Amino acid sequence: MSQRLQVLQPQHLQWQDDSHLHSGHAGAREGGHYRLLLVSAQFAGRNRVARHRLIYDALGPLAAAGVHALSIDARAPEEV
Repeated sequence: MSQRLQVLQPQHLQWQDDSHLHSGHAGAREGGHYRLLLVSAQFAGRNRVARHRLIYDALGPLAAAGVHALSIDARAPEEV
């Protein structure tokens, strides 16, 4: 998935699989639990909803494939 996010020209990208922390959880059968930290100049001046839309647009149909939960931390470079 991180390859698809390259369209956002990230200065920092961290994709973490936290699925092991949710074993036994009912949603774990539906897909994994992931955490994303992405720093990109494209987020400057955009609110959180707009930033998340950019990420989901970049991921496309992969966003729903095998993902039960995705925690997103999207920041502009000056916010780091």
